[in-house]
Amino acid sequence: MKPELSIGSAPRARDTLNLAPRFTEHDALRLNRMFRGSSTQEMLEAVIRDNLAGDLAVVSSFGAESAVLLHLVASVDPKVPVLFLDTGKHFPETLAYRDLLVERLGLNLVVLTPDADELAKKDETGLRWSYDPDGCCEIRKVRPLEKALVSYDASFTGRKAFQAATRANLPRFEVDTSDAQGRLKINPLIDWDAGQIEGYFIQHDLPRHPLIAQGYPSIGCSPCTSQVLPGEDPRSGRWKGWDKTECGIHKPGEEPFL
Repeated sequence: MKPELSIGSAPRARDTLNLAPRFTEHDALRLNRMFRGSSTQEMLEAVIRDNLAGDLAVVSSFGAESAVLLHLVASVDPKVPVLFLDTGKHFPETLAYRDLLVERLGLNLVVLTPDADELAKKDETGLRWSYDPDGCCEIRKVRPLEKALVSYDASFTGRKAFQAATRANLPRFEVDTSDAQGRLKINPLIDWDAGQIEGYFIQHDLPRHPLIAQGYPSIGCSPCTSQVLPGEDPRSGRWKGWDKTECGIHKPGEEPFL
């Protein structure tokens, strides 16, 4: 039954959808200025506890240096979801290391997997990485993460400037340009150097990824990760022989200069 209309009432306001982005470049600039000179711990406590960026998640590969950011975030709020992309191509050592850190730090792990139907159609043999690494990353990383991040306003990443030249000018806060949602991407460790990372591991007695000792300073999926010689760029072992430096989650050329 339709509700009765009140003839003398004021016109009803029409409901509208707010399609504006969650965050703009101005918001990112404001946050960068707000926390200029603040320590990483101070910034994380304010962002998480004061809800400055809405619903948050950590995106972690559980790689060589992941334990630092995970420990920092968990020390503020261990309930922050930690999104892990299980591509089906990880080193067994990475999966074991993930489970160790989850137990040690009490992490709220959320495992993301590729769409089974899409894998069957586009990577039936599981060898797409060998002839189309971009397409493999798209199926196994980019799309599952895009789907998951719809539920969040902002995400933490473990990117650091010293890891590669393509990351040299990244700010702490940036708008995620991978979609039109205006999601915020937060890089708490962007200004940390290798010495600070090492010192944090020692100070907090954090376990190391077992592949580091075997010459893997940057660890991704096993088919596309090679050992790195002393003195080489830490990420030079990723997609060696290909004109490719990022998996598609983070794209070179999109990092704003602030």
